[in-house]
Amino acid sequence: MRFLVTAAVASLLQVCFAANATDWRSRSIYQVFTDRFARTDGNTAAPCDVANNLYCGGTWKGLERKLDYIKNMGFTAVWISPITEQVANAYHGYYQTDLYSLNSNFGTARDLRSLASALHSKNMYLMVDVVPNHMAFAGCPDKVDYGRLKTFKHADHFHSYCPILNPGNQTEVEVCWLGDCNMAMPDIKTEHPHVAREMNAWIRWLVTNHNIDGLRIDSVKNVNKGFFPPFCRSAGVFCMGEVSEGHAAYTYPYQAYMDSVLDYPLYYAITRVFQQKSNMSDLVVALASCTENRETGCKDSTLLGTFFENHDNPRFANMTQDLSLVKNALAFTMLGDGIPIVYQGQEQHYAGGDDPWCREALWSSKFDTTSPLYKHTALLNHIRNHVIAHGSSRFRNHYGHVVAESSTYLGYQTRVLAYTATELQLRKGAIRMVLSNQGEHAPTWTLKTQGMEFGKGKAVLDVLRCARYAVDGNGEIDVNMRSGEPVVLVEEDVLRGSDLCGCERGGGLRRYQAVCGGEWGPHSP
Repeated sequence: MRFLVTAAVASLLQVCFAANATDWRSRSIYQVFTDRFARTDGNTAAPCDVANNLYCGGTWKGLERKLDYIKNMGFTAVWISPITEQVANAYHGYYQTDLYSLNSNFGTARDLRSLASALHSKNMYLMVDVVPNHMAFAGCPDKVDYGRLKTFKHADHFHSYCPILNPGNQTEVEVCWLGDCNMAMPDIKTEHPHVAREMNAWIRWLVTNHNIDGLRIDSVKNVNKGFFPPFCRSAGVFCMGEVSEGHAAYTYPYQAYMDSVLDYPLYYAITRVFQQKSNMSDLVVALASCTENRETGCKDSTLLGTFFENHDNPRFANMTQDLSLVKNALAFTMLGDGIPIVYQGQEQHYAGGDDPWCREALWSSKFDTTSPLYKHTALLNHIRNHVIAHGSSRFRNHYGHVVAESSTYLGYQTRVLAYTATELQLRKGAIRMVLSNQGEHAPTWTLKTQGMEFGKGKAVLDVLRCARYAVDGNGEIDVNMRSGEPVVLVEEDVLRGSDLCGCERGGGLRRYQAVCGGEWGPHSP
């Protein structure tokens, strides 16, 4: 009876508070690993030995008190770890035992709603990680006590145990179990009508009772596809799924069943090109697999979650400490197609290896807002947020904030203009980029742009360095490339009112350098 009452109440509330794909397209997301972000007591000296796989003390209240650290980087949404009750010491949130109870290590329902309210007051959205594939039991699969798993208490609510031996067999991937004798993960029988109804009722309750704006859905490829459309409709908010597979033709078709998926095919290409310095054509092919090759099943590249770090994979800096390479990867991720996602610690150049080493406590950084990557990320977000608003139609969302409903930038799919083995020229609306994977020891040289189509007679700024260029008769410029750093080019007129570079028109060289602190590039008037 609880499910029916919950569903009825939730269906009424969802009319007022749903945040859909249109609302989320303009967002940028900061991923918080709740246990490792901030403590309620604010202690930045508290130890956190990532090797022991135990709770370190991060909470929702601690996160709420540090929201300005995220807001000041320009992020407009926060994704937090799963919130459901867990087996002992499941600090990460993916070993749930009761769907309707919250993880008391992170706080109370009141704390979670307070976090949502604090985010909304800052015109930011709350995304919550959810796990529809499995429950958890600390023991071997044949020893599972189903009576201890709340909500689903009977063995017939789950698939019969089998291990996943052949990852290429999709039926096996969907019905067999993750885990082992250290932690069994009973696989929820989501194709069963009764189970599906209860899951739909639960997600309505979770979203409405805690004022959630979007979902990140875990282990999507392990669940039958037909489960997701009713599940996401029941949630009534934006759904982004995790399909941890690098093959475009496997991952992108899941976008037919929910709003978005994490762009794992692009993740692997970003890592190869900017971390391992593979040929830029690798990234060109990856981009084309969604924007040009519809046979992959990619529905909308502007809704994909773009990233190159998360809690499941080694940090970018684990393989290279080269700041210029990570700056290029960040520029591509933040200013290209899709909804950019930055995982906590990227902005502090954390260098942890594979799980659990990539789950460092952020408080050990003292929440440093002067670090090079914190400032670089903030600048990229500032550029993106300004260009989205430039020329957009606007309306008030359900929190009363004015937002961009449509934007020429958001609707413009990234175009490859030119590339070599080490440089890539791109355009997305008003933003043009020149990216390099040569690294910080690259020489200083001049690059002639190709296909930029800048307005003749316009002035163009490299917004990352405040270097100003004049457009030649072919709509191109000669760009100063130095130390392998990325270049982000925007016509000066577009930047008016943004305070980016602090530039004013006129005044000549001396006036420009005094106001912007910038450089005078080739072809400058």
